[in-house]
Amino acid sequence: MAAAAAAAAVGGSQSPQAELPAPGLALDKAATAAHLKAALSRPDNRAGAEELQALLERVLSAERPLAAAADGEEAAAAGGGGGPGAAEEEALEWCKCLLAGGGGYDEFCAAVRAYDPAALCGLVWTANFVAYRCRTCGISPCMSLCAECFHQGDHTGHDFNMFRSQAGGACDCGDSNVMRESGFCKRHQIKSSSNIPCVPKDLLMMSEFVLPRFIFCLIQYLREGYNEPAADVPSEKDLNKVLQLLEPQISFLEDLTKMGGAMRSVLTQVLTNQQNYKDLTSGLGENACAKKSHEKYLIALKSSGLTYPEDKLVYGIQEPSAGTSTLAVQGFAGATGTLGQLDSSDEEDQDGSQGLGKRKRVKLSSNTKDQSIMDVLKHKSFLEELLFWTIKYEFPQKMVTFLLNMLPDQEYKVAFTKTFVQHYAFIMKTLKKSHESDTMSNRIVHISVQLFSNEELARQVTEECQLLDIMVTVLLYMMESCLIKSELQDEENSLHVVVNCGEALLKNNTYWPLVSDFINILSHQSVAKRFLEDHGLLVTWMNFVSFFQGMNLNKRELNEHVEFESQTYYAAFAAELEACAQPMWGLLSHCKVRETQEYTRNVVRYCLEALQDWFDAINFVDEPAPNQVTFHLPLHRYYAMFLSKAVKCQELDLDSVLPDQEMLMKLMIHPLQIQASLAEIHSNMWVRNGLQIKGQAMTYVQSHFCNSMIDPDIYLLQVCASRLDPDYFISSVFERFKVVDLLTMASQHQNTVLDAEHERSMLEGALTFLVILLSLRLHLGMSDDEILRAEMVAQLCMNDRTHSSLLDLIPENPNPKSGIIPGSYSFESVLSAVADFKAPVFEPGGSMQQGMYTPKAEVWDQEFDPVMVILRTVYRRDVQSAMDRYTAFLKQSGKFPGNPWPPYKKRTPLHPSYKGLMRLLHCKTLHIVLFTLLYKILMDHQNLSEHVLCMVLYLIELGLENSAEEESDEEASVCGPERCHDSWFPGSNLVSNMRHFINYVRVRVPETAPEVKRDSPASTSSDSLGSLQNSGTAQVFSLVAERRKKFQEIINRSSSEANQVVRPKTSNKWSAPGSAPQLTTAILEIKESILSLLIKLHHKLSGKQNSYYPPWLDDIEILIQPEIPKYSHGDGITAVERILLKAALQSRMNKRIIEEICRKVTPPVPPKKVTAAEKKTLDKEERRQKARERQQKLLAEFASRQKSFMETAMDVDSPENDIPMEITAAEPQISEAVYDCVICGQSGPSSEDRPTGLVVLLQASSVLGQCRDNIEPKKLPITEEEQIYPWDTCAAVHDVRLSLLQRYFKDSSCLLAVSIGWEGGVYVQTCGHTLHIDCHKSYMESLRNDQVLQGFSVDKGEFTCPLCRQFANSVLPCYPGSNVENNLWQRPSNKNIQDLIKEVEELQGRPGAFPVSISSETNLSKEMESVMKDIKNTTQKKYRDYSKTPGSPDNDFLFMYSVARTNLELELIHRGGNLCSGGASTAGKRSCLNQLFHVLALHMRLYSIDSEYNPWRKLTQLVEEVNSQLGNEEQQPEVPILYHDVTSLLLIQILMMPQPLRKDHFTCIVKVLFTLLYTQALVALSVKCSEEDRSAWKHTGALKKNTCDAEKSHEVLLSFVISELSKGKLYHEEGTQECAMVSPIAWSPESMEKYLQDFCLPFLRITSLLQHHLFGEDLPSCQEEEEFSVLSSCLGLLPTFYQTEHPFISASCLDWPVPAFDIISQWCFEINGFTERHAEQGKALLIQESRWKLPHLLQLPENYNTIFQYYHRKTCSVCTKVPKDPAVCLVCGTFVCLKGLCCKQQSYCECVLHSQNCGAGTGIFLLINASVIIIIRGHRFCLWGSVYLDAHGEEDRDLRRGKPLYICKERYKVLEQQWISHTFDHINKRWGPHYNGL
Repeated sequence: MAAAAAAAAVGGSQSPQAELPAPGLALDKAATAAHLKAALSRPDNRAGAEELQALLERVLSAERPLAAAADGEEAAAAGGGGGPGAAEEEALEWCKCLLAGGGGYDEFCAAVRAYDPAALCGLVWTANFVAYRCRTCGISPCMSLCAECFHQGDHTGHDFNMFRSQAGGACDCGDSNVMRESGFCKRHQIKSSSNIPCVPKDLLMMSEFVLPRFIFCLIQYLREGYNEPAADVPSEKDLNKVLQLLEPQISFLEDLTKMGGAMRSVLTQVLTNQQNYKDLTSGLGENACAKKSHEKYLIALKSSGLTYPEDKLVYGIQEPSAGTSTLAVQGFAGATGTLGQLDSSDEEDQDGSQGLGKRKRVKLSSNTKDQSIMDVLKHKSFLEELLFWTIKYEFPQKMVTFLLNMLPDQEYKVAFTKTFVQHYAFIMKTLKKSHESDTMSNRIVHISVQLFSNEELARQVTEECQLLDIMVTVLLYMMESCLIKSELQDEENSLHVVVNCGEALLKNNTYWPLVSDFINILSHQSVAKRFLEDHGLLVTWMNFVSFFQGMNLNKRELNEHVEFESQTYYAAFAAELEACAQPMWGLLSHCKVRETQEYTRNVVRYCLEALQDWFDAINFVDEPAPNQVTFHLPLHRYYAMFLSKAVKCQELDLDSVLPDQEMLMKLMIHPLQIQASLAEIHSNMWVRNGLQIKGQAMTYVQSHFCNSMIDPDIYLLQVCASRLDPDYFISSVFERFKVVDLLTMASQHQNTVLDAEHERSMLEGALTFLVILLSLRLHLGMSDDEILRAEMVAQLCMNDRTHSSLLDLIPENPNPKSGIIPGSYSFESVLSAVADFKAPVFEPGGSMQQGMYTPKAEVWDQEFDPVMVILRTVYRRDVQSAMDRYTAFLKQSGKFPGNPWPPYKKRTPLHPSYKGLMRLLHCKTLHIVLFTLLYKILMDHQNLSEHVLCMVLYLIELGLENSAEEESDEEASVCGPERCHDSWFPGSNLVSNMRHFINYVRVRVPETAPEVKRDSPASTSSDSLGSLQNSGTAQVFSLVAERRKKFQEIINRSSSEANQVVRPKTSNKWSAPGSAPQLTTAILEIKESILSLLIKLHHKLSGKQNSYYPPWLDDIEILIQPEIPKYSHGDGITAVERILLKAALQSRMNKRIIEEICRKVTPPVPPKKVTAAEKKTLDKEERRQKARERQQKLLAEFASRQKSFMETAMDVDSPENDIPMEITAAEPQISEAVYDCVICGQSGPSSEDRPTGLVVLLQASSVLGQCRDNIEPKKLPITEEEQIYPWDTCAAVHDVRLSLLQRYFKDSSCLLAVSIGWEGGVYVQTCGHTLHIDCHKSYMESLRNDQVLQGFSVDKGEFTCPLCRQFANSVLPCYPGSNVENNLWQRPSNKNIQDLIKEVEELQGRPGAFPVSISSETNLSKEMESVMKDIKNTTQKKYRDYSKTPGSPDNDFLFMYSVARTNLELELIHRGGNLCSGGASTAGKRSCLNQLFHVLALHMRLYSIDSEYNPWRKLTQLVEEVNSQLGNEEQQPEVPILYHDVTSLLLIQILMMPQPLRKDHFTCIVKVLFTLLYTQALVALSVKCSEEDRSAWKHTGALKKNTCDAEKSHEVLLSFVISELSKGKLYHEEGTQECAMVSPIAWSPESMEKYLQDFCLPFLRITSLLQHHLFGEDLPSCQEEEEFSVLSSCLGLLPTFYQTEHPFISASCLDWPVPAFDIISQWCFEINGFTERHAEQGKALLIQESRWKLPHLLQLPENYNTIFQYYHRKTCSVCTKVPKDPAVCLVCGTFVCLKGLCCKQQSYCECVLHSQNCGAGTGIFLLINASVIIIIRGHRFCLWGSVYLDAHGEEDRDLRRGKPLYICKERYKVLEQQWISHTFDHINKRWGPHYNGL
């Protein structure tokens, strides 16, 4: 105390000069710190302590910085210009120095870390962090691990998943309360504390002194900075400002927590020490500053509606000892203010604005007791006040992280949990008022889940701090703010209140943090038991649940459609599920054994009390109000589920927990009302309420809700049915479903409550409900595994399902500890028992399928249960789907050919407690209904369907299966007339009632009915009365009357006052006045029994008289073993036979009667008058038949048209093989090519005036540029070391070459020596359909006017082919020409090569020799021009312009022949890189190269090459004046011919020729170019080999030079080339290091031959393809070894007389136009001239052999996790932040930000930019956080799907499930195939514009 007082005094006196620490101190912080540390280590350290306090006062004075916060400028001046932050920084520096005691801070940190006993990880993370959860290792369902601990632990084969944290969390590794130790990682496998040395006292001594001051300083800042927000202005801004200023301080604390256990325990001491807190914060002392801050603190408390219990009277006397209940102490402190008053001030204003009428607030009786919970807070330590401010500031992330980082300290954990509980009410108040409730909720749960998941801790605070009381009270308090009067039942006088689902609290789910905490603590057995034992809590809880009972009431709109569809229903369902059902499941999970019976009794008791209160509050007697329904009955459901548990697990006697009959009758009403309303909604009776009512009906049965909603409801009805009078129950059902009036024998009736069109579906609904009620065994005796199996079968029967959708669709018991955890053992084993896995199939071009599970055959055969399917379908179409699949199975397996009925399935036996349920099947009321319906169906009354019959038979069969024991004295029981006094049937057993004949029935019919006209058979009344007993005329049977009678009986029985009056029937509400029909009574003659009706029905269904023959007459065996497979599947006939057989089995009597009925030969039925309705159906059938025939006819016609179309399309494919010029007109077989226009349907040739065009898609492509020269595939980099360099790609190499040429040679000549288009080349593809160009223009116009465009942009010329809908963007005109028989002009020409060379040169020289003269503009030439423009615009300018002078014609020239090159090269790649397979063009008719060539040639000939420069000259003539070239020095020389790319030359030569090109000219050009190519090969070979080899070859070849075929011997030619080139410097410049690199290959003649062939092959392939397209010849197929010889002979290079016996020599293909040695020396001379000056480049520019492999995408790793872990944390190279949506390019491996604004350039986001640079507009990106691939194509994009699938063959988009994913090689191949073949546009359908925003 002395020290503190002294400090205060010093502080007080020094406050005026507290501007800066004293100058002496400032000089050397380290020295001061060391001095103080020494002083403090002395035994008597008071002096040192005082000195330190003084120093801290000065350094940490809170006055200055806050002034700074308030007013930056002044403070900057005052702080000596250091700006507002300077002082804080200074203070922090001081603290660091003092903590380190004079040493370096970093060394200090390291020293403290050494003492860290890190048994726990405790890493805290915030939202969006990627963490892991392993269910195999987790004890608590909330367990989570950071990635590092997860990967270092061993979880192979476990059920784990990766997830993105929603609210933040902390790593539980090392905490054995939350997870099993086997799952700990290597770092945290418990270290025994012994190896951790003890912390030396002096290390942390300074911290103990400094930190209290530091934290106090922080608290003062928080107090100062907080201003109560004004009523209207949200003050987030001010709060954030303060928080920003405090950022460094909080970060400093956070760093301290990261120093490990030793420092954390010091912090714990500081935070929890009450004495320190009292001394520093009491605000007594004379320090003005401290006083002020204390006042602010009190104001803040007050404004929060909290009192600071200064009242010494209470607190001084009894400081509550730990043992006594705090409630008792605080009881009378809080008793004064009750909850209602407390909050009225700030609640009223909010409520008024809602405009929901006057709200009635309910005060709860228990409030006085718990008042203190809501509004008393007393802070006794820094920790408590810190948490208080954390809440006040709405949980700033930094503070939360600091508080959580401390949790590994056990002592802190307990203290903090208690503090958190103490502030719980305050937290929720703040949350309710918060504007950012979402963020705040997340932060709250982030904290609470760490505290409450630990059972030990939860138990401790439950016992010591009343955690449960607090939670329940706070929940109540929260919901009370939004209660409204319930309008259910009795609108005026209802006393019941419900939550209003439209309030923000419910709509925005603001309550979820509370509820999730509550569910979390209830999952601990010890806590749940306390809850279940505490009667007061249970009462309060049921009170809470009743707020939801009857919420969101729907009233049926009867007149007009509702104006505004409220969407509150989702809030209501969510609220019931989260706030009522989940806590219920939590409690149920602890009621599993006999010992827990008491708990169930408690819950049931208070639940019934609450229900009784509810019935009283809404004034309920016996009739529900019409036309209203609520789907929310949580009290009923609590009651039902606890009953179920009691019987199933606790062996409780059901009757001991059931109420009296009257209560049961009330209980069944509302759940039954829901079932009837479901049928009404499906019958479209609620359409005027809008779609939302359908939404409610679906949600009610949907998989996440069904076992908390519909299942308990049905179970409760089953319980009621088993205990109530069956006649009463059955009549109630039909009355609720409003079909009572329909159940009459009369053919006409009037229904007062239902329109005729709804009758049928309501009747179906009622019967279906009864079938479900009687067959469902979910809570009546099925084991968990059986339930799981039934659910799974039902889902699989509707549709094949993926593993994940099955997990999602099967209602899991919502409590995570229930044992059926999805993915757990039983799930997998059941799945493998009932289903087969269908692996995903990949048809290229098909949709991406997922791995599916499909039911096994025996499941269809034995387990298909239509009842379960009906119960579980959200959409009615799913029931149909299941039946269709069942039908298909039966057809396929040959079990039943026709349309089957739903099969009848044997049920699991009933639990004995529910035996009473079967009495429903044996009650007269049901039998009368069944009899009536059978009769009506037989008589064809209206509004009955096959479905009704099906359900009737199903009920009969159920009754036979579940009949009472065999009747012993059945004959005896029949007589005894007293049994028949007024009823139709003698007894209540179905078996005997089936054979009971009913002769006459009295019916009430409208006067118009046909029955009235007839005379009644018994004419006199006396007669009929007399014979009543014998003839069995029954009275009119009124279900309603029957029900009232029974109701009266039950009431009288249960109440002592027999005079109780039944409330009069409220039927006046039901029918409009005046509409009551005039009814009259008629008597019908029936003379049938149920058995006879069934047999007649059999005749009717089979359409034959006497079709039924009792099977046991032939085969008596049947009666002995009745289970006959032939009866298990089939239609109505089978069902009837099965029932009759069962009836016969059950009683001899029945058997006899059946035989009798069959013996009476049924008289022929008179021809029925066809009723209007039937006529309608007959007409329908006829009409359908006719429509079918018409359709068949049309289809046939269409098919034949298609066939002829295909044939003509195939013609297009043999492209216009145009006529060589010599052919005279006398040739007979000339026919023009004919095209079909797919728009106007006319056929005809393409003409100048009306040209036809091919539908084409032009796209820029860089696929060729991605070829690489080594076979090793490139891998996607997954570590920092791996990088991808694009030097070795084809595009890069070609670029380098062109720029080198341009450096040394004349530009125009360079542009003829290479091809471009390796990157951004234009690829043209077609679907093969043609159309008139004018038709196309009008088609485009119509598209432009059509607003509904799907994914393509008409303004850019895009459209889809009108016939096949393939994407296209241009039309390529077809050249008018003839289809000529090929042989005509492929005759071998007899001219020699010299003449041909001359002709070629002349033809190239005359541009006018062209069928279309450009001067006369025809439509065709215009189109040719426009398509050329399209081609140019397809690619970016940078991929077109390579010349130094922009826009030079040479550039266009280069671009055009390169387009041809690109298309040929790509086709070669599509064929796999060689032509061995031969055959026609890849896609048959889909090639458009021929037309493309025409267009290109037309344009190329506009640029005639100056004949001087025409390379043709250099190839075919010897030039005399050699010197002229070198003479002109300053002008750059031409490119030497040996540096020319031969394939480019070929295309130039061919495209320069006039267009129908003659075959012999083509061959001539190829022969000439081959000589050049061969020479290039020799030069390249000579450079490759070593000096010795060269001289050796030079000599051997020289010897043979004069032999006869020297020009065709590669040895001679090689030696000549070497000797020529040796004259220059080509071989000289090799330095010594070069020699070392040349591999010493021994060149044998064979390897030389192979080298020369490989060099020439690429040229031969391209040339052969070209020939194939121009002249339509098929390509021969061959082996790879012989590809060269086959292609060369196909091209006419091989002399025909060539023998193939001896090994093939490539040189034999040579055909020199001029003497070989002369021309070679001329070519070599050019090179020698160049190497004189630039020897190295001379070598680099030589054409090398082509070594390109096929293009591939990057190779991906096997496991997706490797990609994810590396990339999801990788920073963006532009902004160095981790991008929100990282992506990686699969072509080149570049890391890009999707949608990242940081990397945006001129409004283009990075992915779009990259797609243009890397793929000329096509980009393939893998989105790291979603595992999906996205394709960008030009201005559109689409999601392609994922190439990573989980173990069940499914994608995991957005990594939602987080299961391990593995590469699917087939899918990746499909992706690569689509990329190479440029078919993304055609195969993927869902394209959308990306507006450059990706």
